[in-house]
Amino acid sequence: MKTVFIADSHPVVQVGITQMLSIETGFKVIGTARTSSELFEKLENETPDILMLEMDFPEINGIACLRKMKKNYPDVKVLMYSGQSEDVYAISSIRAGAQGYLSKNADLDYIVAALEKISDGKMFITNELAQRLAFDEGTQKPRRLFRKLSTREIEVLKMLASGKRNKDVALGLGLNEKTISTYKARLMKKLNVDNMVDLLQQAKALDIF
Repeated sequence: MKTVFIADSHPVVQVGITQMLSIETGFKVIGTARTSSELFEKLENETPDILMLEMDFPEINGIACLRKMKKNYPDVKVLMYSGQSEDVYAISSIRAGAQGYLSKNADLDYIVAALEKISDGKMFITNELAQRLAFDEGTQKPRRLFRKLSTREIEVLKMLASGKRNKDVALGLGLNEKTISTYKARLMKKLNVDNMVDLLQQAKALDIF
């Protein structure tokens, strides 16, 4: 049973997620907090496997709270969620160390799917978000640097950008090294580069770091 802590300023959200996860999902809510000070006070007594963190969290915003979490509790995985624009906040959350991002407008089934993926050491964003991030709605053309990368390709790129070797990426995603090499070649083609240095520069340009 994986443990979850919910950091959200709305009691109805806390209760709703807690009740949903209580129905044979493999996850158990062990605590809730309505402010950042309450969150870090409670974490001194018990730390969860996964923290569900609201972007618009009181006292300090979600990104600042996330950075503090990664500094003080680096082993706790964080799923950010928000009613704010996914395009603006998803990559910022991942860049700051979150393992996933979920819109409050997403179907409830996505919550369990996101928690399962994150608990397995993988990154989570919805396929719809991945596709939207790849498309510039202003020009109706694919973004120059982000040409419809799949969710898995984003996962691989993020891990490579963090300095992990093919072997470590394969282990983290439950794949073999040959598959990771294939993903790397596909990423280089899509991002129009022919070496790792340039690939990582593109990752930086995409705010994947």
